[in-house]
Amino acid sequence: MCEKSDNHFGTDAPETSQNKNTDGNFDQVEISESPNTVSSSNTRLYRRRWLILFLFSSYSLCNAFQWIQYGIINNIFMKFYSVSSFAIDWLSMVYMLTYIPFIFPVTWLLERKGLRVIALFAASINCVGTWIKVASVQPNLFWVTMLGQFACSCAQVFILGMPSQVASVWFGSDEVSTACAIGVFGNQLGIAIGFLIPPVLVPNVDDMNELAQHISVMFYATAALASVIFLLVVFVFQEKPEVPPSLAQVALRDMPTTQYSYLASIARLFRNKPFILLLISYGLNVGCFYAVSTLLNRMIMEHYPGEEVNAGRIGLTLVIAGVVGSLICGIWLDKTKTFKQTTLCVYLLSFVGMVIYAFTLNLGHLWVVFLTSGALGFFMTGYLPLGFEFAVELTYPESEGTSSGLLNCSAQMFGIAFTIIQGKIIDHFSTLAGNIFLCVFLFIGSIMTAFIKSDLRRQKANTQSQTEVNADSSVHSKDANSLPVKEVKM
Repeated sequence: MCEKSDNHFGTDAPETSQNKNTDGNFDQVEISESPNTVSSSNTRLYRRRWLILFLFSSYSLCNAFQWIQYGIINNIFMKFYSVSSFAIDWLSMVYMLTYIPFIFPVTWLLERKGLRVIALFAASINCVGTWIKVASVQPNLFWVTMLGQFACSCAQVFILGMPSQVASVWFGSDEVSTACAIGVFGNQLGIAIGFLIPPVLVPNVDDMNELAQHISVMFYATAALASVIFLLVVFVFQEKPEVPPSLAQVALRDMPTTQYSYLASIARLFRNKPFILLLISYGLNVGCFYAVSTLLNRMIMEHYPGEEVNAGRIGLTLVIAGVVGSLICGIWLDKTKTFKQTTLCVYLLSFVGMVIYAFTLNLGHLWVVFLTSGALGFFMTGYLPLGFEFAVELTYPESEGTSSGLLNCSAQMFGIAFTIIQGKIIDHFSTLAGNIFLCVFLFIGSIMTAFIKSDLRRQKANTQSQTEVNADSSVHSKDANSLPVKEVKM
């Protein structure tokens, strides 16, 4: 298909439909619209949207990798820095703690400055954090590695709630859920690599000098990757397409900026009862995932001593299965729009998967743990894009960044609480008791999800706008000869 648009070529060319005339050239018809008319001619998809999504997924991946790179080899870093297991747990939990106070100013900045500024902050702070950690490879410099991890956790605040925002700003209504799932995929893939690579790069050796060399290789590689991604974001990442991709985005752009107040938006969200139920249930589910991921090494080492590498592979299985689940759920939502039914089904299966994982972990067969971890991950992490997209539907026309930010804030608070409490339960009782603790809250979250009223506001806005477009098109078709026609030869 030949493509052309004023001032847009190459990867930024819009996807447009054109008709070939009898001379072998292409005609492109443009219908004059009144300023207040919402029309499909006001929407356009750009190929660049995939590049923007890839860049976002890349720096999200790099940041997510660092969240779990300490926890999955908890025992090795305890030995290197001579600190407690709880101190190493905080290298993961600092990601959750930092998010809570900073998400509100970051969301405000997103509304004022847009996606590009947020992307630049995310990539640059993440890059700085990786280089700080390069300087921390000495047994007496635990505080330096904590400082570097704190910087990376600050970068995460600019990343975690953005998949739905990037999807809505750049993608059409029939692909927005898939795009959101791909955005979440980048983060989940980073966690998967964080489970897999550290146990391979940093083996459990007794020589401190050799151990320092292994840790240094991991930190330098991460810093180099973060630096490349930062440069790509600086030179390639674009704020938004010139023409919006969906009728819902057209309506949002036409909304006068004086009508928007960030504090008023927050207040409206907290008066939205279906969103509040989703806010709590989402936090319970994702908080359980954070606890399981952070404490995975400790749980596996208790029942399978010396299996650090397999602990990483189990974590990899958990997340990769979730990546598959995320993509399948995203595609399913784009095709069916069954947001509540899908969300409830996946939530219930997350609960069932957690129960099976809890009662089979101590059987002594690693292949069983791999199998149950895969099933748990498929549904528990597959739930992430469902929560984002369901929230956007329930809260339209509020900003996607605001609703996603609040969901993640809930997840971080529950994640910190669950990680600390489950860790104490494991220390004083057993891993089974700790996992049953999580099962109880997943069951509560399933019940709450069942009571969410399915008010799909964004879908209603797209349907209403499309109805207006169809009615307007029928009027124009009666007077087609009077329409101005622009010929574009290509």
